[in-house]
Amino acid sequence: MAKVPYLMPEKIERAATALLVGYERKFGPVDGVSVPVDEILESHLGLTLDFADLPARLGCPDVLGATWIKERNVVIDQSLDPDSHPGKEGRYRFTVAHELGHWELHRHLFEEMPGQLSLFGDEEKQEPIVCRTRSSKDPMEWQADAFAGYLLMPKERIFRVWREKFGELTPYLAVDEVADKSARWGLSEDNTPTVDIAKEMAKRFLVSGQAMQIRLVGLNLIRTKIVAPALVG
Repeated sequence: MAKVPYLMPEKIERAATALLVGYERKFGPVDGVSVPVDEILESHLGLTLDFADLPARLGCPDVLGATWIKERNVVIDQSLDPDSHPGKEGRYRFTVAHELGHWELHRHLFEEMPGQLSLFGDEEKQEPIVCRTRSSKDPMEWQADAFAGYLLMPKERIFRVWREKFGELTPYLAVDEVADKSARWGLSEDNTPTVDIAKEMAKRFLVSGQAMQIRLVGLNLIRTKIVAPALVG
């Protein structure tokens, strides 16, 4: 595989926005604010979506999703099947969006590979893009995570819902709530709890509270830390 190029967050966001816009041009505006990632994958891009016991199939204990480029097939681990595990819907949707990120941002890197043998010994198949939780800091995985966040939580939709609730784009200062929850639950400084407004917004977008909080912090709608004033010399 070719080296994964660095991508600016703005470029990743534009790619996610373009995918959603392309879907809506073909099928019409999305009702509500939650983005139908499985429909985008299957109906818009023409990929197949399946569930399987991926750790057993791939021999990786921490794999949640995999994409076979040549076969145009995305497989999600069966532990995230929202029909069997409704509580995992947010994690499922993020994983699907993450695989869409690989498809949009990285498939050309795999298409450039010479014919590789698959993990199953089938010479007609290439190795999949395997997404493991321990690989989240890899450039390709970080980019796919960023793409998923932009696709599932578009900035304009976030701003619209925030205005509906607060009337304007005033940041919520969550420092006291974070300190209270951290003290109550005995959390370390590196483990920021999810605040209530992030959980509430997450329900609207059908994502996890943690993913929503990361997005809201990135948009400066939630502040979980006190920002020290700049020194003026």
